[in-house]
Amino acid sequence: MIDLLLLGTGGMMPLPNRWLSSLLVRIGGHLVLFDCGEGTQIPWQTFGWGFRRLSSICLSHMHADHVAGLPGLLHAVANADRTDPVTIYVPPGTSRVVKALREIAPVLTFELKIREVNGYERFELPGGSIGRVFRGDHRLPCNCYRLDLARGRRFVPEKAMAQHIPIDYWNELQRGQNVTIDGRLVESESVLGPPRKGLSIGFVTDTRPAPGLAEFLAGVDLLICESTYGDSADHQKAVERKHMTFAEAAELARAAGAAALWLTHFSAAMSDPLEYRDNAASIFPNTTIGFSGLSATLNFAQVDPEPATGA
Repeated sequence: MIDLLLLGTGGMMPLPNRWLSSLLVRIGGHLVLFDCGEGTQIPWQTFGWGFRRLSSICLSHMHADHVAGLPGLLHAVANADRTDPVTIYVPPGTSRVVKALREIAPVLTFELKIREVNGYERFELPGGSIGRVFRGDHRLPCNCYRLDLARGRRFVPEKAMAQHIPIDYWNELQRGQNVTIDGRLVESESVLGPPRKGLSIGFVTDTRPAPGLAEFLAGVDLLICESTYGDSADHQKAVERKHMTFAEAAELARAAGAAALWLTHFSAAMSDPLEYRDNAASIFPNTTIGFSGLSATLNFAQVDPEPATGA
């Protein structure tokens, strides 16, 4: 199961009703934060998810509207008495920015690790999910992220009984462990069903729809994607500033075969993103305009997440 909470949907600067880019993901009791715009800890506290379980932060790039909230957030996590390490994942060559931000948050109750990741590199997150990155097309080095949570294979009791395997060994076999019974090796493979589809999400912001990005995101259950410009007439502006329009984000979701799309990272000049929803929904019908507090739960048996209004 994956829980998601969109904290902020703004780009460039915060507005009275729109916090900056940030997304919380909860897997197995661990929290992963994507981007940390100014004031991120405020909507986080509003929706009551708590700070102490934060284990990882994935930063897309080092523009201020995506990282300036980091010192305040680190203090909030420390004040929540976290003692286990927190790892920050950043694009190559950008560790120095995080280290500089630490200058105004020098004393923490936990170890802060910084890891640079690039180009399809895989990393394992607490809670059992696997992260991967894709190099975006922006003015600064930028990472697009994908998280995959595998689903265990179903244990088939009939197969175990046919092999006369005592029930005391079933749990181990179900966890994929081989067992030895009276000198006989029993492989877990022999009592498990076929592989099953897991869960996956994509987080893409501050990039053009670069070649290969749709393939990187193939089949995700939910794509959270930047859509800086609602009006397709702003396409040239999006090209020049390395962002996307609503229509381009929808085309990316369709090309990737995503199950659902949340739009985020709206220009401060766009007062009401809902006015432009049809520009995306006409291309990809299962489109939701993001807002602070938008949440969903992805379950293994559920293909299409139903958005909710609270955490």
